[in-house]
Amino acid sequence: MATPDLKALLDPELIARLDQLEVLTHKVFRGRQKGERRSRKKGQSVEFADYREYVPGDDTRHLDWNVYGRLDRLYIKLFLEEEDLAFYVIVDTSKSMDFGTPQTKFEYGRRLAAALAYVALGNQDKVGVSDAKTRVVSRFRPARGKAQLGKVLSYLLTLEPGDRTNLTQACRDFVLQNKQSGIVVVISDFLDERGYEDALKQFFLRSYDVYVVQVLSPEEREPTTLGHLELVDSETGERQEITASEMLLRQYKRTVESFCGGLRDWCTSRGMTYLATTTDVPIETMLLASLRQRGLLR
Repeated sequence: MATPDLKALLDPELIARLDQLEVLTHKVFRGRQKGERRSRKKGQSVEFADYREYVPGDDTRHLDWNVYGRLDRLYIKLFLEEEDLAFYVIVDTSKSMDFGTPQTKFEYGRRLAAALAYVALGNQDKVGVSDAKTRVVSRFRPARGKAQLGKVLSYLLTLEPGDRTNLTQACRDFVLQNKQSGIVVVISDFLDERGYEDALKQFFLRSYDVYVVQVLSPEEREPTTLGHLELVDSETGERQEITASEMLLRQYKRTVESFCGGLRDWCTSRGMTYLATTTDVPIETMLLASLRQRGLLR
């Protein structure tokens, strides 16, 4: 597969700065194989961590005979285990994401996913990417190494927004398809008529470190258009005529703030990390400021 042009998803000026970043996690996961990430679990790798007293059945190859010679007691050497970390990104590809300026919410989310995948692959983490609309229709199966970057970008470039939102089903599909625990970054506007609670509860089925990134357009957060308008639901096609007055806009803004605040509080109270952005915020700001401050990157 030919490597796509990085410029299609990543600003060349940003790439050099991405090389300085790495992915962090606040949880300890049990990897399926020994990778590049240092775990706090005690295993049997190459870096000494501690001793414990020998018990029958222990591997005698790890006995420390020097300690035995001094103390006349048997001790086993413990080592830090290198752990394999899975880093997942879920990009909402429902029709509601096909809106916004100076770029659509979908375009913004796809570029953010590309940047995160670049950082994780550069740090030898396993990276998987999934779409999310009515279901997880397609996914890039977790793989490791910078050599996978072209394939990840190619996958992202095949995604297009469409269909109605069903985040609950999409998140359920994701959990069933990705059984290895790890970091999950969900990029969505979370504008699902079913709500977001049942969708995000799916991640409780496994030990994920979840980051919820809500992307809205400036027009959705701070509308300014007044007068007689016809509103069209992008997913259902339902139409409604309204007269937008200053009072109605103020009420709308309070409703949006309440919705976003509710999502933030729900996530925070359940150990998930919530971040909000709009499509006019530079990707660089999200990566080098917001995601650093919230502990995903360093």
